[in-house]
Amino acid sequence: MDFDYIISTSLLIKTKIVFMEKNQKPIPAHINNFLDWLDIEKGLSSKSQESYCRFIKKFLDWLKVRKLENLKPHELSSDHIWQYRVFLSRHSSTSKKMPLKKSTQNYYLIALRSLLNYFANRDILSLPAEKIKLAHDKDERQVRFLNLEKLEKLFSVPDINKIQGLRDRTIFEAFFSTGMRISELTSLNKEQVKISPGIKELELAITGKGGRVRTVYFSERAIHWLKKYLDTRKDNDKALFINYRSKKGASRRLTPRYIEKIMKTYVMLAGLPIFTTPHVMRHSFATDLLSQGVDIRTLQEFLGHKNISATQIYTHVTNKRLREIHRKFHSGRKLTI
Repeated sequence: MDFDYIISTSLLIKTKIVFMEKNQKPIPAHINNFLDWLDIEKGLSSKSQESYCRFIKKFLDWLKVRKLENLKPHELSSDHIWQYRVFLSRHSSTSKKMPLKKSTQNYYLIALRSLLNYFANRDILSLPAEKIKLAHDKDERQVRFLNLEKLEKLFSVPDINKIQGLRDRTIFEAFFSTGMRISELTSLNKEQVKISPGIKELELAITGKGGRVRTVYFSERAIHWLKKYLDTRKDNDKALFINYRSKKGASRRLTPRYIEKIMKTYVMLAGLPIFTTPHVMRHSFATDLLSQGVDIRTLQEFLGHKNISATQIYTHVTNKRLREIHRKFHSGRKLTI
């Protein structure tokens, strides 16, 4: 019976290969349908679709430069993929004029993988997505974070006697208390934050990456700064964090880019490592919880990670803690050598 099952499965696989179509449209002509597929079949958010569109455009530009814009899906070869990977590894970022990080190269390769998955889903003959190998760089998996001493230095830099400084201090406190991504923080509205007299805990439901809803928690300390900041707000703007220097008629909501710029200034003033960014604050939040004994699954919920593999970058903390527990409690230390 098992043999019959193997034979029938083999026939199904062969039949599937037979029905794969050598589509005559060039690869660029498939992109609009690919983006629709990401929306309808994969359920990606509009922001994620924009990112995929930007990443796949790099591949289309590469095809054009190579005079391969008429390349059809079944004509795409492993050699083309290799040449594209070489191009990415030697390509410079337009803003920083530096080679692309391995992690950034992978964003482009993952988008191309998704395009090949789309071809397979639509029975269009092309390379298997598995043929695209991602770049690896152990150094880039290192998690950078600030300890409490360095966090205190950062918190102390904004001039809280000025309205901008009070806002910035509140932003930093909110980052460390909640572990929010920068896009999640800038999306917050004033009406979401209701602080009653004497309140010591505040929970907010936010919509994070991939449209996933989760709860974030503001500490008593963060609530203190939120209240001080909101007491200064006499405007009707709905954004929680606003730009006090925006042009008349323009949106006052702070952008992720703006927060990155002001943090860069404060980091320099505090004498902190230049790698300190809003995302490092998120790492600091995660590292702090793990060092206090929070398990990795709970941390996954706090951070809003879809897969536990994304949370496992913080094993540098759990590994150290496990070593300390083993050293302290394992009975082997009582035995003579």
